[in-house]
Amino acid sequence: MSQFTILCLTSYEKGFEFLRESRTQGCRVLLLTAPRTDDVQWPTDSIDEKYVLREVDGRWDRTELINAVSYVARKERINAIVALDDYDLEAAAILRDHLQIRGIGETTTRYFRDKLAMRTRAGGDGITQPDFVGCLNEAAIGEFIARTPLPWILKPRGEASAIGVKKITSEEQFWQLFEEMGDKRSHYLLEQFIVGDIFHVDALTFAGKVEFAAVHKYGKPPMDLMQGGGVFSTRTIAYGSDDEKKLHAVNKALLKAMGLDFGASHTEFIKGADGKFYFMETAARVGGANIVELVEAATGVNLWAEWAKIEINYGVAEYKFAKPRKDYGGLLISLAKQEYPDMSAYTDPEIVWRINKKSHAGLIVRSKSYDRITALLDGYMQRFYNDFYTSMPAPDKATS
Repeated sequence: MSQFTILCLTSYEKGFEFLRESRTQGCRVLLLTAPRTDDVQWPTDSIDEKYVLREVDGRWDRTELINAVSYVARKERINAIVALDDYDLEAAAILRDHLQIRGIGETTTRYFRDKLAMRTRAGGDGITQPDFVGCLNEAAIGEFIARTPLPWILKPRGEASAIGVKKITSEEQFWQLFEEMGDKRSHYLLEQFIVGDIFHVDALTFAGKVEFAAVHKYGKPPMDLMQGGGVFSTRTIAYGSDDEKKLHAVNKALLKAMGLDFGASHTEFIKGADGKFYFMETAARVGGANIVELVEAATGVNLWAEWAKIEINYGVAEYKFAKPRKDYGGLLISLAKQEYPDMSAYTDPEIVWRINKKSHAGLIVRSKSYDRITALLDGYMQRFYNDFYTSMPAPDKATS
């Protein structure tokens, strides 16, 4: 039997642990990346071949992508294609469909990249979510405006996280933006704005069964951070709580509706004033912003490594996951005013990880006590603002 060969796509610096675990599992590892990552110190001992493909307007051209990977496939028998970054999910789907390699194709991938597609799919399966309308038909938009009180959220369909999102506070503001968007308007959707706490569920699915899921709650909502600045934080919610049980249930229903049978996912929900959980968005990848390190600190599960095992064991009749620990974890990250911030004053024994990134301060704490994690994060938050915090304008599109 020939060696299992996995092609990993990422146009950004992502997925080192995925690459390393794939090598540990005995795979031949191919990496396709973009010129912007030329300075990245990739784990070369875990990569057999690295390919760099130029981009057009920040993305790979479909025809060039197919031709380039088809050329590679003349000599390489590719068994799996995995996108390590959100922006490469479509590219991986295009290649799977063209080369007829197992995994989700273009249609299913839309449910994890296109915010209008995921809204439409979730609504068709009865998942509770904000009211919405695509910015296509003016009559349909008018009906949404008539039935949905302000404020609203205007979202680009294809961006990740809260990039490019605008809060709409008047009908006049929306129609002005609608006209200014011109031919780009069909790439947006308008939806109801819901106030509440935002949660994220990071899961691993194998053969249609969610084998692992960790539930955390953000401090300040990501959209508020993106547009108004602030210190990013998220923490494990109480195990066995009513919120945790409900989020596990709705996340399973959501992933089933979207058709994700194998792989990693990062899904966000908001708890409204009515106590209901509303689906916000999902992605067929691990969470960003060092959520992988947070999940590993609390549970012992490295999402990148387990995702690699899932891809390699795809189609195996049975696959055993290690039993996770149930500690509590908390994460804080801030853009820092210092180029190399000094965090030596943060000495609590619960600190298990510190960020190593220029102009950033960040840490993860772990404890068996939910109350201890809460107290530490609450205390650190103000200290971060005093010691490190600075801000910069929000990007309109992804930059790293």
